[in-house]
Amino acid sequence: MDNYTKQLVLYMREHANSEQKQAMEQYMRNQFVFLGLRSPKRRVLYRNFIAECGKPQDTISVAKKLYEQEEREFCYIAIDILTKSVKKQSMDVIDFYEQLIQTEPWWDTVDLLASTLVGGHFAVYPELISTYNAKWIDGNDIWLARTAILFQLKYKEKTDAMLLFTNCEKWLGSEEFFIQKAIGWALRQYAKFDSEAVIDFVETHDLAPLSRREALKHL
Repeated sequence: MDNYTKQLVLYMREHANSEQKQAMEQYMRNQFVFLGLRSPKRRVLYRNFIAECGKPQDTISVAKKLYEQEEREFCYIAIDILTKSVKKQSMDVIDFYEQLIQTEPWWDTVDLLASTLVGGHFAVYPELISTYNAKWIDGNDIWLARTAILFQLKYKEKTDAMLLFTNCEKWLGSEEFFIQKAIGWALRQYAKFDSEAVIDFVETHDLAPLSRREALKHL
């Protein structure tokens, strides 16, 4: 581990909160170990660390090492670091993002990776969308499929509606909670910009009750 990452890891561990740790682990069904640093506190600590030690030079290397740490907060810090440079990364970093999606996947990391990193990367390199979207939406990995459904969350009126609806259609029969939830969430988000299209899609397709409820939540 490089010195910068080592210092960051030690700094965060020094500020671990045992009182918050148990609650955070229980919230995540005890699947991961936590330091007990909730998002606001964690971000303040990282800003303080940057003020003292500067920003990371090799964000990919630092993020990779942070993902290797036991405590879940280091995954969040890695994603925050990568988000700051999402528009400056080379085209092939998408393979690294794919690797992160598949590393101890759960909604807490996958949703950030999908909407912020993958979505941001595809906005810079739209020529990658067809290849990776097809790979993920046609595969068997529910977290990659969830990423394909959710990566346009922040695209607003620039959302490729046909792609969104096609992605949702391919997984309508899934009984997986995280897929049903993703479909509803993605449709609900797009409904802010084209409610008629979303209503039409919902009314003409056999959505799971959860997906339908989520899609029409604010309509």
